[in-house]
Amino acid sequence: MAEDDSNRSLPPVDVAVIGSGIAGLFLALRCFRAGLSVAIVTKKSLSTSSTNWAQGGIAGVLEVDNEEALEAHVRDTLASGGGLCDEGVVRSVVTEAAMRIRDLVEHGVQFDLSADGLYDLTREGGHSESRILHSRDRTGAEIERALTRGVAGEYESGLRILENWMVLDLVRRDLSEPSAGVAGLWCLAPDGKVYTLASRCVVLASGGAGMLHLATTNPPVSTGDGVAMAHRVGADVSDMEFIQFHPTALAVDSENPFLITEAMRGHGAILMTRSEHESWRAAGGFSEAGSPAASSYMQRYSEKGSLDTRDVVARATDRELKNSGDSHVLLVTEHLDAAALRDEFPTIASRVAELGIDLGPDPIPVRPAAHYLVGGVTVDEKGRALHEGHILPGLYAIGEVAQTGLHGANRLASNSLLEAVVYSERAAGDIVRLAESELLPDIVEDITRWRGEDLDELAEHGALRSDLLALRSMMTNDVGLVKSDVRLERASRRIAQIRSEVVPIWHATKPTQDMVELRNLIICAELVIEASIARRENVGLHYNIDCE
Repeated sequence: MAEDDSNRSLPPVDVAVIGSGIAGLFLALRCFRAGLSVAIVTKKSLSTSSTNWAQGGIAGVLEVDNEEALEAHVRDTLASGGGLCDEGVVRSVVTEAAMRIRDLVEHGVQFDLSADGLYDLTREGGHSESRILHSRDRTGAEIERALTRGVAGEYESGLRILENWMVLDLVRRDLSEPSAGVAGLWCLAPDGKVYTLASRCVVLASGGAGMLHLATTNPPVSTGDGVAMAHRVGADVSDMEFIQFHPTALAVDSENPFLITEAMRGHGAILMTRSEHESWRAAGGFSEAGSPAASSYMQRYSEKGSLDTRDVVARATDRELKNSGDSHVLLVTEHLDAAALRDEFPTIASRVAELGIDLGPDPIPVRPAAHYLVGGVTVDEKGRALHEGHILPGLYAIGEVAQTGLHGANRLASNSLLEAVVYSERAAGDIVRLAESELLPDIVEDITRWRGEDLDELAEHGALRSDLLALRSMMTNDVGLVKSDVRLERASRRIAQIRSEVVPIWHATKPTQDMVELRNLIICAELVIEASIARRENVGLHYNIDCE
């Protein structure tokens, strides 16, 4: 007799980590090296994460006694957040930055150095000072390399890595009582079978939800899984209306989205419309017309020009594109030293060269694209998830999946990697402390198994693909950079229709990764729409023309 799906289980662990970006890997290493049993569950390979795609860097003041510099970082973060940051959180994260960056270096992360042997600090939009550590234009990949190497080195010692395993859902300790917390998870193995993994705690480090929109700088794995799972077990979710659009995504038709890092504007690149660029060129370009900054549309929107915060720049760019009917604007670099550009941004230089664009002499076509989920699972200062404002036992959320209060209504550039590593250390420290004090929740021996009823194989995937495209198109058209009451109401009706089509399929058939991701995206879309309708003020990343 074949084994029933409901009876399959994996050996229990102290800590189950969902996701393998900077937050998940850092925490996994910290907990495992403290003597806890750890399993990392990731739905693709270990290095497939938004961290690996991050170009710019990590923001931080390295001189712990430089109060003026620390205060400037606090001030810039608060200003970017539109008055909705938790100032206590901001101050604590900024103060902790130097220690956590030191931890990354000890893990083997190699940040770029200047000629004097000190860290080569750059500046990005919204920053008043140069405080961004980086590794050329592949900082995320360098962090992922170092942490992945660390995790792989612990594999032989018992750290469990489940690659290509898709988490279906979290398991409550008490199905009828959300406040009891979580006891583990159900996950879909590569062979299509469902297993139960009991754990003393679960850490969500699953990233954001970039796939809600058609144009995104995120990898395809960014389907809001952690937010949706947490929501289903009763965790508080907040600030979902704040989705950050990056102003400079490469404007080419490609299945491989590509970000042009903000650090390039910090290096001196300037945004122009195509007509502005033509006029500037006709006037003699850099040789005669002077700096291109004076010819940029951004001068009409901000005294900071192309280096204002992402919400300001993205919305200004969106307005210019709607007014002109163009598909993109231009990031102009011909006034800069081409050799220095290629040395500083080798990844970008290589990518645009594939498209026949010579970095330096040629402008780069760019447009806004969905980039970062500012909202998410509401957590406390230690990364503990909350239920109706109270700690939800056994559940943590760190990285992009979490709403910590740091970003407010708009994330300051390069604060995300900082937030991830700070809260990863805090959550890990709390888990280790509880374990050492014998206060970490016990393993639930009779943990609820996956539903064991006979389910059919999904015969037709076309309907799911159609619904996914409909969802992403609807979010792009109606719940994007600029919203309206009419469009939000239409989106609410449309997402309800999509849900009505997908839910019966979910209940009637065996799960697949595509089905699980679509189910999660539906929940995230609903949360974004609901929060956008409820927010009656324009602040940060949320802009509704009916609230002007």
